[in-house]
Amino acid sequence: MDLTQGTQEEKNSRAKKMMLWFGIISLIMSFMGWTSAFIVSSSRPDWLKDFVLPNAFIISTVVILISSLSFILAKKALKKGDRKATTLWLFVTLILGVIFIFNQFTGFQQIIDLGYNFTGPTSNVTMSYIYLIAIVHILHVVVGLICLLVVIYNHFKQKYNATKMLGLELAATFWHFIDILWVYLFLFLYFIR
Repeated sequence: MDLTQGTQEEKNSRAKKMMLWFGIISLIMSFMGWTSAFIVSSSRPDWLKDFVLPNAFIISTVVILISSLSFILAKKALKKGDRKATTLWLFVTLILGVIFIFNQFTGFQQIIDLGYNFTGPTSNVTMSYIYLIAIVHILHVVVGLICLLVVIYNHFKQKYNATKMLGLELAATFWHFIDILWVYLFLFLYFIR
């Protein structure tokens, strides 16, 4: 396929999708670097081998998976021309994203309650990695929520329809990526000690 062919709108669409994928690939590389450092550091004598992630992280994992489903339902509703259902599912996704972040901070509080802080005399390298990885992911969820707010705004402005939904597709791709990324990070932090 020749990427230089097509209308200006088609070229624009391909360029935006390509830029998003370049960003996603760079994020994958960053998180792979942090998880690799986590594995290397796990051989340290002060590494916590028996630490179990708080239940709030399990809840947030379920919530973010459901949010991916609700975003899929929003896209399907838009393809069917059902603006009301699209609005509903977009707001459900937004609310679930906020609930995810709330549960992440609840998990941090549970870690602090166990006596582990990010820095200072009650911190250790294991907890610092967990905080770092989760907080950087939360920042990306916040970016996803901002994208979602833009999509909701544009949806109310009737900029999307069954044949014109580039912004929604880009936001959905990013949202699904950060969801899959969290599932990977959760499983990694849960099983790799």
